[in-house]
Amino acid sequence: MSEVKSVAVVGCNIGRSHILEGYAPRPERWRLAAVCDLNQERLDKVADEFSAESRTQHFDELLGRDDIDVIDIATPPATHLELVTRALAAGKHVVCEKPLVGSLFDADRLLTAEAQSGRILMPVFQYRYGDGVQKAKRIIDSGIAGTPYLGTVETHWKRTAAYYDVPWRGKWETELGGVLMTHAIHIHDMLTYLMGPVAKLFARAVTRVNAIEVEDCVAASLEMQSGALVAASATLGAQNEISRFRLCFENVTFESGGGCYSPGDDPWTVLPANDAVAARIEGLLADYQPVGRRFLGQMDAFHEALNGRAPVPVTIADARRALELATAFYQSAQTGADVSLPIGPDHPKYTSWRPNGH
Repeated sequence: MSEVKSVAVVGCNIGRSHILEGYAPRPERWRLAAVCDLNQERLDKVADEFSAESRTQHFDELLGRDDIDVIDIATPPATHLELVTRALAAGKHVVCEKPLVGSLFDADRLLTAEAQSGRILMPVFQYRYGDGVQKAKRIIDSGIAGTPYLGTVETHWKRTAAYYDVPWRGKWETELGGVLMTHAIHIHDMLTYLMGPVAKLFARAVTRVNAIEVEDCVAASLEMQSGALVAASATLGAQNEISRFRLCFENVTFESGGGCYSPGDDPWTVLPANDAVAARIEGLLADYQPVGRRFLGQMDAFHEALNGRAPVPVTIADARRALELATAFYQSAQTGADVSLPIGPDHPKYTSWRPNGH
């Protein structure tokens, strides 16, 4: 099995960041075999910038190429299901941007498609990759942090009308949701990554910042399966942009930095209950090896998985958990009631969380 994996990137907007941060810095691991985009100007700009071996406006061309190991899909959300399904069926490993798909039903379809293909589908949750969150994860998983008590999570960003000049944004049909789906999904994934699954939530969601179909302000109260409580809020109307955690455990309180695009980065403040806990944390982290941040860290871990040396870093099940949480947010906001998780095929929002079956 070759150590170097060839990748085709489809969608040269966020896909450019995948190349810039994740693939280009590791030529010993990744070969940029192709880039694909419907916009010729954007396609040529990215292909030239990274010296891609080929370029095309036609997705089908990539499926038949034996020299492509991985297809990285970074297109608008409503296109993901079809493109991912076809790439898996063509025998390609797949990377796919968030949100993976537009319903839990579709996520479960992809579980089947992946299993049938014998290939790997890795959803993108790059915010997990930063030394702050990875150290916190190690401390929590070791048991040192103890019982989780309470958390607050904030996704407070700013998006003006100019952001929604892109035709597919701000619409249920094409963006699949608002701030919950396009911005806060990262923080909510990190929340469950650190504090475990959600048992129940109550949410409000409104549109106050821009003249769009989808929500741009959300507030919610969550009860975790552990019994811990979490307050979550998200808006696109903040004047300074932050993504922030404060997580209170029995023996440790964690506070993230406020970097909106990299909340997992060091420094995180780790506040131990006493000197004995501090000493245990110091010992635990003595051999800690830094991870690449954002896309670099996730693509490094994916490369290890492709070569059979590590588990897949982010799975369809992980993406489904994030979409399940978003489904519960929407259900609660639309009904004014508590919503319990997990959500299965008998749930009224299983096939779509969008209002009125958009």
